[in-house]
Amino acid sequence: MGRNCSECGDWCSNSRFSSNQWRKGEGVSRCKDCVSGVSQQHFNGGTGFRTTYQCGVCYGEYDTQNELNMHMQVHRLRNFSCPVCGDQRFASGANAVQHVESGYCRGCRGKDNARTQIYQYAQRQRNMQGFLNGTPLLTNGGNNSYVPDKPYKCNQCAKTFRNLSQLMQHQDNKHNNSRLRLGY
Repeated sequence: MGRNCSECGDWCSNSRFSSNQWRKGEGVSRCKDCVSGVSQQHFNGGTGFRTTYQCGVCYGEYDTQNELNMHMQVHRLRNFSCPVCGDQRFASGANAVQHVESGYCRGCRGKDNARTQIYQYAQRQRNMQGFLNGTPLLTNGGNNSYVPDKPYKCNQCAKTFRNLSQLMQHQDNKHNNSRLRLGY
């Protein structure tokens, strides 16, 4: 059982269509390759055709959709600033936080100090409460430098993270939510 794809014209078995596309019917449904943006097929030596994914900006070709997605990050604007040193050279808030957490920010004194500072800052932010794993630490007004091993969690799938930048990247890539912002 199969039909022709309305976009590429190839005859495809029903397994090459999503259930949604299959329900659209003959002459309207598109195969999975056309829906996902597969741009071309190339002859791969003696093994047949291989599918490639093409960047719409620089026209580079990639073997998987994930490779194309990773490549697309080079085309993002770099208009995010580091919350500590102020350098404006980051493509996302997650990249700026990652810079601080790495310990290489000129405004921090080492990786452990940076991680502690970001965690304490996140605890003070009302919009971050749903992303903290467990209850915030209680202090008697002193400087509590303890940071749990995985203090952050995704509020959509409950996955836990060691670093805030990992949570922010996860939110952006897995849940298409780049709105997790810290108001530095």
